[in-house]
Amino acid sequence: MYYVYVIVSDNQRPYVGYTADLRRRLQEHNDGKNKSTRGRQWKLVYYEAYKSEKDARIRERKLKQDGRSRRFLYERIQNSFE
Repeated sequence: MYYVYVIVSDNQRPYVGYTADLRRRLQEHNDGKNKSTRGRQWKLVYYEAYKSEKDARIRERKLKQDGRSRRFLYERIQNSFE
């Protein structure tokens, strides 16, 4: 399985990514092994599972590049950010 996920930092800043191992990836974010998320603590607030890596990558790209798609998702999960 491949996962598209949204994590939120301690200052409520969201980050979107994809991975094949969600637990390992979240640990890497919290250990500072990712340049984009270094220096903060992160918690998982949302994920989607895909059988196809290509589908997961397309969805991640859509969320990162298309503000409308990202906004609709964030509105749908707004209470999870708290």
